Amino acid sequence: MEPAIKLAADLECPLLVLCSGWSSAAEVAALAESSDVELIAIDVTDLPTGLLPRFRTSELLEGTKFAPTTDISLKRNLGILFAHMAGWRRIVFLDDDITVPEPVDLRVAAGLTDTYAGVGLAITGHPDNSVVCHAYRRAGGLQDVFIGGGALAVGRESMWSFFPAIYNEDWFFLLDSDGLRPTAVTGRVTQKPNDPFSSARARTEELGDCLAEGLFWLLDDGKSINDADATYWCESLRRRADFITEVLDMVSSQITDRYQRSKMLNSVLAARGRCLSISPELCEDYVHAWKADRNRWQRHLTQFQLIRRRGRQSHGPGEVLALLGLTPMAEHLPRQVPIAVGV
Repeated sequence: MEPAIKLAADLECPLLVLCSGWSSAAEVAALAESSDVELIAIDVTDLPTGLLPRFRTSELLEGTKFAPTTDISLKRNLGILFAHMAGWRRIVFLDDDITVPEPVDLRVAAGLTDTYAGVGLAITGHPDNSVVCHAYRRAGGLQDVFIGGGALAVGRESMWSFFPAIYNEDWFFLLDSDGLRPTAVTGRVTQKPNDPFSSARARTEELGDCLAEGLFWLLDDGKSINDADATYWCESLRRRADFITEVLDMVSSQITDRYQRSKMLNSVLAARGRCLSISPELCEDYVHAWKADRNRWQRHLTQFQLIRRRGRQSHGPGEVLALLGLTPMAEHLPRQVPIAVGV
């Protein structure tokens, strides 16, 4: 958190920190106590009922092996709701393992949000990819990196979109019913290195990877998201399984270190097993649920706007926190471009 606190101080902007798991708002507030930063730190482990809508995409996966295991989407949606209620024109999402070497890069990215639905900062240090894509790169494949929610600036119009609780939630955030909204990349950030080759992680990522890769493949082919029916998903899942098999062959032939090869093969095999358990009907149902959830999220924001308008006209964080029923460890009035960090 210390780099994020320094970044907010350098840019003279408020820092909204959403804490869970090993982190706490009290610890973050203590870290920021001696710095000149406007901080709003909140524990998100016990949110008020109804603060965020019940999404159909989550209900569809609830109680299955595809159910999400992290609260990343919850934090990002809460950050959007807070920004929307406060009347902020833009917000920048930063994961807790991201550092920004040049603060001006973040300011430039924020300035582009009037033109683009999402402005990502290029992630260096550790590529932001799934387990399968990491293995493909390590084995010699040419693997790109798409902009992601780990370092993403969005403007007020983009706040009408939401992050579903699934891997590649940021890809879905940047999509609408017509396809990918305008995006851009500027500047750079650094992600803390980690070992991506975990079988559990591979299983957790696979449904989101299948869905996002499948939709983007469809769009690249000049078709519409509406063309993503069960017939299309049958072909898309077959293509995905073939790709994973290719990655397994590449790892087996190209990775000479026995320990690394074994670890990579186990994780990619886990992804393949999960891929083979995904049905075309589940994919079709998920896309329908996601479309319905976009409308649900927009109605939710509208309802909270009406609540805000019935109260005082101030858009300060204190009023927003009261309206949302949240208790911060620290809060100050905002000045410029907010940064939201999930830890």
